[in-house]
Amino acid sequence: MLSFSRRLTLVFAGLLCGFGLLVGLVGRQVLNTQERDALQRLSHGLARHIVEHWPAVAHSTGGDTERRALDEVLGMLMVVNPAIDVYVLDAQGSVRAYLGDPQAVRQPQVDLAPVRAFLADAALPLLGTDPKHPGGGKIFSAAMFPAQPGDAVPPGYLYVVLEGQAHEQVAGHIGQQRIWQGMGLLLAVALLLTLLLGARMLHGLTRPLRQLAIRMQAFGPGADPARAGDLPEGDEVRAIARSFDLMAARIDEQLRDEARQQAIHREAMANVAHDLRTPLTALHGHLEALHGLPQLQASAEGSHHLGIALAQSNKVRRLTQQLFELARLQSGDQVVHVERFRLDELVADAVQKFSFDTGAPAVALAGPAPGPVELDGDLHLIERALTNLIDNALRHAPSDQPVRVSLERGAGQVSLVVEDHGPGLPAELRQRLASGGALRDPPMLRPGGGFGGLGLAIAQRIASLHGGSLSLRASSASGTTLCLDLPLACA
Repeated sequence: MLSFSRRLTLVFAGLLCGFGLLVGLVGRQVLNTQERDALQRLSHGLARHIVEHWPAVAHSTGGDTERRALDEVLGMLMVVNPAIDVYVLDAQGSVRAYLGDPQAVRQPQVDLAPVRAFLADAALPLLGTDPKHPGGGKIFSAAMFPAQPGDAVPPGYLYVVLEGQAHEQVAGHIGQQRIWQGMGLLLAVALLLTLLLGARMLHGLTRPLRQLAIRMQAFGPGADPARAGDLPEGDEVRAIARSFDLMAARIDEQLRDEARQQAIHREAMANVAHDLRTPLTALHGHLEALHGLPQLQASAEGSHHLGIALAQSNKVRRLTQQLFELARLQSGDQVVHVERFRLDELVADAVQKFSFDTGAPAVALAGPAPGPVELDGDLHLIERALTNLIDNALRHAPSDQPVRVSLERGAGQVSLVVEDHGPGLPAELRQRLASGGALRDPPMLRPGGGFGGLGLAIAQRIASLHGGSLSLRASSASGTTLCLDLPLACA
């Protein structure tokens, strides 16, 4: 199979030949029209001149003497100019006299409309009837015979066909041959030069395409770099199409493998977190029991170390629970338990629950009350997301600054806003929130070790399951302002 550039060259050559043929035909028609126009203008007064200088043409009555005189005049005119055919017409346009074989006149009736237009000085060229070739228009010259006193019938016309039979036989053959020879030579030279330039340009334009096809072919699995310059079937476009299909298939397979690996990873994390919950709960219970023993309470050092162990045990328990919840949320694409509830009441209850914790900064409602706000979704999941946001703010906020929780109602959605005055989120976490990317894909490493952002990742996933989002709102003061946007319930 020919290469893409060669096929383009062949198509270009075919179009060029067709264009050259069209130009030749149009040019020939234009040249013929111009030639006829020039000849008719030059011979415009020929018939009138004949009528004025040879009265025998106009006053023949049909006798033998007049007929011989008319034939002599017509013969003399056709000897002087063999290219013309001279006819004497009556007032109705019928051929009354013609020098030559009477059988040559195949149409004895001449259309007088072009003749009258000619005598009225209409725009040239004008084509009239050729009595020898019915149906073919020819340029002509015409003049009306002068009227004589006592004539019973109107005068006739002298009708001169300027492209007579002799002109057509000689000039037509020679002219067409020369025209076609010249046009053929011109077309051949133009085609050769244009093809050379066009082939060079097309080769240069398609070279990047060929190089891309070679690179894509060499990029495929199992490709031999030593044969990267060989294209199967010699077609760059087909090679690129095949390479693209192979690449798309590989990408689809990689995406499916990645989805399977993520599903396996989430399932493994959920299983590990689930399996750890029972021993961690038992361990925490035993630590609490040991912390309550009187003999350990009497030892300050033992009580101190046991308190640290209890705090770390509680932290591990909380992280395990968050890992289990996140893996469970990521395993589904929709909320299972959907009900309509009052979001404003849920926010008030959550804030009131945190107000009983005397060892943490205060949590207070802020902003104007939005009134009743109804939401369609999982009440427990929304409560979990809000609890995670408040808990995350409490762990980073200073003790003398309260955490502010507000509810803002907009067009078609409601925003849960949690604001603290802490040191702010890590730069990578802020970047992921600003771009709307997943907070746990890939996992974000903490500077001190371990993985961070589990609580916010759970809140983000809950918002996504409800058709909302978690974003970071710009704040003039120090600290962090997180916004959980959720769609309002339909009426």
